[in-house]
Amino acid sequence: MKTLILGVQMLFVAFGALVLVPLLTGFDPSIALFTAGAGTLLFQIITKRMVPVFLASSFAFIAPISFGVKEFGMGATLGGLACAGLAYIVFSIMVKTGGVEAIEKYLPAIVTGPVIMVIGLNLAPTAVNMAKSFDGSGNYNGQAMLIATVSLLTAILTVTYGKKIFSLIPILSGIVVGYVFSIILGVVNYDAITNAAWFSIPWVAAMKAGTYAVPVFDIAAILYIVPVAIAPAIEHVGDVLAISSATGKNYIKEPGLHRTLLGDGLATSLASVLGGPPNTTYSEVTGAVALTKAFNPMYMTIAAITAIILAFVGKLGAVLRTIPVPVMGGIMILLFGMIASIGVSTLVRDKVDFSKSRNLIIASVILVIGIGDLSFTMGKVTLGGIGLAGIIGIVLNLILPKEK
Repeated sequence: MKTLILGVQMLFVAFGALVLVPLLTGFDPSIALFTAGAGTLLFQIITKRMVPVFLASSFAFIAPISFGVKEFGMGATLGGLACAGLAYIVFSIMVKTGGVEAIEKYLPAIVTGPVIMVIGLNLAPTAVNMAKSFDGSGNYNGQAMLIATVSLLTAILTVTYGKKIFSLIPILSGIVVGYVFSIILGVVNYDAITNAAWFSIPWVAAMKAGTYAVPVFDIAAILYIVPVAIAPAIEHVGDVLAISSATGKNYIKEPGLHRTLLGDGLATSLASVLGGPPNTTYSEVTGAVALTKAFNPMYMTIAAITAIILAFVGKLGAVLRTIPVPVMGGIMILLFGMIASIGVSTLVRDKVDFSKSRNLIIASVILVIGIGDLSFTMGKVTLGGIGLAGIIGIVLNLILPKEK
């Protein structure tokens, strides 16, 4: 029984962030629950059930998904995301043949740090608009701002003063308190909950709502989305190092970083084909593992199976869809700022020297292209935004001479 409770607790830690991504991007949260569970189980198979991590919705892909659905449609976006997962196979082969140094050669901190910053800062206007209004338009509404403030303050206080496991669930805490506050203000519409069945097949409901389509492999969507995989791939390496430190085992060597990258990538492809957001390893769960000393991967298996079961609870999916926009907007102000801050910390941790003009040039170009959303089109193919910024950063890092 204790094992079961600890396993479910791991899902509880990941739950807020897991459902936030599909709610922000228009994907179905119940499908996201299923793909998080299925992706985690696939990851465990590929890594010989040795690494105690949980995989769920990646924040790095929020901006590309939002643009992709508008520009290319749901099917083409899912196809592009599936191919982004396959990009991890390239990284896996690089590590297998050249070691971790191969990744560091092409994706050093001077490239990945600014790219991660772009991911966070690119989303800042979306967060502010959702905090100011009930429809995400940005038209100021006093009640919306009040709800967003309550959600934001709850998340901040949970991170700052939360004890033990509560310090690891700021997103979930902010969503719950913001939702309850919204109920008190009378701005929650319960129709979706009333009309939902207790048992529901997520894909049937999603097809009716237009939040799922059969993946289509469109070259324009693929080229736009695939380069974004650079940032979560680097984040993956950091997460593997973190869980290695927490458990005292070197997962970089056994089962090997090449296996964990491959598992993460194939889990992302599986999730995308099934209609969920791309997967990534969750640092919140790693923190929970360190806190509870729950080092047995069996706990992640239980969390994954629980997520799959919950995906078929129609009432739960309906509740998630009734969360007011400002609740998510308040959480996003903190979350997207934290993503940008992680990019800064990447540069600080690697002691990147900005007195060197080479580093200044690379960071400057990545930031302006990414935040300015520069793009260029050749025929039907458009490359731009975060992906273009990442590619140009890699190229500049390779061609600019290193100062002596």
